[in-house]
Amino acid sequence: MDSEQTLHDLRQALANANAQLHHAQQLLAALDSGEVTPSVRQRSTELAEPTFQGNSQIVEGVFNGQNMVGADGKVYTIPANYASKSKLVEGDILKLTIKADGSFVYKQIGPVERKRMVGTLVRDAVTGEFSVVIGGKSYKVILAAVTYYKGEAGDEVVILTPEDGESVWAAVENLIHNATDDTELLPAGDAAELPAGDEAELPSGSAAELSG
Repeated sequence: MDSEQTLHDLRQALANANAQLHHAQQLLAALDSGEVTPSVRQRSTELAEPTFQGNSQIVEGVFNGQNMVGADGKVYTIPANYASKSKLVEGDILKLTIKADGSFVYKQIGPVERKRMVGTLVRDAVTGEFSVVIGGKSYKVILAAVTYYKGEAGDEVVILTPEDGESVWAAVENLIHNATDDTELLPAGDAAELPAGDEAELPSGSAAELSG
């Protein structure tokens, strides 16, 4: 083997090692921040490894309440408007198609069984983040869904969580304003709801909010 080929092989081995280290660091950081729960991580390891179809990469993963944890250990960004409109629940299985131009196309392929509950919307005075409290347990919710319904602290919220197992996040299904005279149940609104299994093409890394 000549020295040129040896150098090429060494560079390739170092590049692969660096990629694996980066993936491990990314996953560790996500675990430390609570972004990936053990159950989500476990489900992601049971999925098929990423493949290619033509110029597009296909990645299967698990929704963790905000984003998708791929079978490759990476965390893929899901725009808040898609997650909110689709009412994705922690544990749902998704398929991501990454096209040659960098655009993301998500499709829900394995929804978990849902449980519907009603709780109280609260807001952290420091971070401004919203959560829903039910019987002493708190569930995080996506800000885009709360702002779309014009939710405020004290409002009643109908949420969806996995039927089996614990979850950190919940999907907002509806909201009841905390008012004496004009309390009303807000429907899903005029924004089109994406039913389970529909596809949505999304620019990579975008985080569009739901408009009112």
